[in-house]
Amino acid sequence: MEIALWVVLILMLGGALVFWRWGSRSRRATELADARAEAQRWYERLGGQLMNLHGDAPAVRQALADAGERYNAAGSQLEQAGTPHQFALARETALEGLAYIRAARTAMGIDPGPELPPLAAARGAGMLTKEREVNVQGQTYRAGPQPGNQTPYYYPGGNWQGRPVPAGWYSTPWWKTALGTGAGVLGGILIADALFSPAFADPGYGYEAGYQEGFNDGFGDGQDQGGDAGDQGGDGGDQGQDFGDQGQDFAGQGDYSGGYGGDFGGDFGGGDFGGGDFGGGDW
Repeated sequence: MEIALWVVLILMLGGALVFWRWGSRSRRATELADARAEAQRWYERLGGQLMNLHGDAPAVRQALADAGERYNAAGSQLEQAGTPHQFALARETALEGLAYIRAARTAMGIDPGPELPPLAAARGAGMLTKEREVNVQGQTYRAGPQPGNQTPYYYPGGNWQGRPVPAGWYSTPWWKTALGTGAGVLGGILIADALFSPAFADPGYGYEAGYQEGFNDGFGDGQDQGGDAGDQGGDGGDQGQDFGDQGQDFAGQGDYSGGYGGDFGGDFGGGDFGGGDFGGGDW
């Protein structure tokens, strides 16, 4: 009887294991099919837009050319994809192509169409809100929130060399020419500094707002810390009364601690790192 119970138990455990493996395989197959369908949907939508849009303006032609490149890349990724992650990459490429489609429609003066899911690469990059013009190594670079004859290259936003590059229209695709090594990378760094750093160019609305907010927060924190230090200095003075003049001098350090804490907290708690260059949002 005992042997029979063990046999039944083993059979039940084996059956449970087989059922679990079948269910796990089924779930993976469903996830893969869903990821493939999602990527295919955006890929086909991109292809349909490319077939129906045409324009002669430089900004339109360039945006459509970039969208076509993403269409070809997404198609190649779909053919080789075999995991949900790989299909997600193909989906991202197709969405990037559709971002260029929206840019082309904007340059044509027509409705850009419905909003797209946010691009993973563009998170935290923000977008340009003001036109700007800078000179780097004798060459002029322009950027702005709207297309034009002088800014025909659209960029959907992303990160380059660890630096956020906001979405907008640019006079040259410097992020492409700077993808190499050596002088190309150095030139791209200088251009990014000039276009997006307040030390070289118009900081834009997004920077000013973030700077002011960060400065106010840091200054307030510095004042609080300075006040606490001043109180501690005063307490030190009380404790030092038995030592005559030395105790009084030590008590005077309370005022010094308050002033130092306020100024230091204000300067370093505010603009440069709190709200400015890399705080996200609008530029």
